[in-house]
Amino acid sequence: MNVPFPAPDFSLQATDKTTVSLSNYFGKWVVLYFYPKDNTPGCTAQACSLRDSRDELTKLGAQVIGVSKDDIAAHEAFKQKYNLNFTLLSDKEGEVIRAYGAWGKKQFGREGILRKTFIINPKGQIVKVFSKAIPLGYGEKVVEALKELQAAQG
Repeated sequence: MNVPFPAPDFSLQATDKTTVSLSNYFGKWVVLYFYPKDNTPGCTAQACSLRDSRDELTKLGAQVIGVSKDDIAAHEAFKQKYNLNFTLLSDKEGEVIRAYGAWGKKQFGREGILRKTFIINPKGQIVKVFSKAIPLGYGEKVVEALKELQAAQG
């Protein structure tokens, strides 16, 4: 799909037991990322990279939201263990994961959650898609992309 296109809305449970909807963030930039599993090496590196870049992302007006099929208890333990400073949402049924095209064939032909990130503008449109996330240094790549997108919009 060519960008921009409307971001599918969703409502999922967060670690603080609240329900978070994408529509809650209308008027703000959102970095929405999908990842396979809490506490695995690649997912931990990616989350920590986004954690370390969060202050800069916040200065740019962006909120970071991570989504996986892990339950709220697993997310909360993951947040505590790595001092993650952003929202994690549980999509146990995988409906939002599928709506964003973040489910599919992985290495060795297995199906699962694909490591995908979407930058959503304040109008609720997806304006950048990272289809292959390299976990190390990921936060910096997202910051740079957000700066470019904001500069382009004037």
